[in-house]
Amino acid sequence: MFQDMDVEELLAKQDQHEIVPIDVRSPSEYREATIPGSLNIPIFTDEERAEIGTLYKQVSVEAAKSRGLEIVSAKLPDFIKAFQAIPGKKAVFCWRGGMRSRTTATLLGLMGIKAYRLNGGFRSYRRWVVEQLEQYTVQPPAYVLNGNTGNGKTYILQQLEKQHYPVLDLEAMAGHRGSVFGGVGLTSHNQKKFDSALLKRLLQLQDASCVLFEAESKRIGKIALPDFLLSKKDAAVHFWIELPMDQRVHQILMDYRPEEHQEECMRAFRRIKERIHTPIAAEIEKFLQTGQYAEAIPLLLKHYYDPRYEHTAQTLAESQLVRITAKDADEAAEQIRQYLSREGVIRQA
Repeated sequence: MFQDMDVEELLAKQDQHEIVPIDVRSPSEYREATIPGSLNIPIFTDEERAEIGTLYKQVSVEAAKSRGLEIVSAKLPDFIKAFQAIPGKKAVFCWRGGMRSRTTATLLGLMGIKAYRLNGGFRSYRRWVVEQLEQYTVQPPAYVLNGNTGNGKTYILQQLEKQHYPVLDLEAMAGHRGSVFGGVGLTSHNQKKFDSALLKRLLQLQDASCVLFEAESKRIGKIALPDFLLSKKDAAVHFWIELPMDQRVHQILMDYRPEEHQEECMRAFRRIKERIHTPIAAEIEKFLQTGQYAEAIPLLLKHYYDPRYEHTAQTLAESQLVRITAKDADEAAEQIRQYLSREGVIRQA
């Protein structure tokens, strides 16, 4: 027989690489949100799950169970092989620790494969995440990357993270860059997926010497940031990054690759078109339609984005600001590294 395991025990063993969490829900449920680091071996496909659900609602519980047994029996050899191919101990879970995970754990046990079951399933994990975030406090001091659009804030964070600096990449977790063009070329994540990734990273950084993240508003795409993170941002030291206009344009072209996403760019622009002086808006639209992005971007920056960041800069106390003026984003990243070293925040990354 299998053994049940609670959320904190599973996560602790996962962190120690002692166990592999396996989500046996359907592929669409797994894509929507799962425990970070989990594998997906679905006991039912999306179509099979829908069929069984219809039988459950319209015919009877017994009819649904009978059809489920038929489906599982037909795929049992391949299903078991998928688990056998994964080394080490395994913990299975479904939505609420019900029939799907119980059946899986029982079948694995009969085949001599040791498997645990997450008590309460993904629902218990989700409840735990929400409870943790509701009472969470970021202990390490925060250093926030700020500045006008195109100044390479995300790129700089990514470079610092590659060098093992304690980075919280909120936009990667959200699947969105935070602006009206922020979803171009990306798949936005939902709140469940974001919360799980955020808490996992926060716990990894709870003993770090500092936490580095980008200045964001309350909402990034579809998700909302927790209030404790916004409060931490407001009290933090801000690196105000300034790059030459040509470098900002270059950075935006590299980050957004508008030539690959012209229709998305046009849709995003039309959402803000009326907020820009009409002749300028017409010129920007013409450049976007003809693929002249290097001409459109400076106009967008000067006439839409930069005026909005002026207000942000005015809300920060001068004592909070560390001005980073550089020829490009790589030089800006180096200045930030030097500052953190000089101030004794991080001696060696």
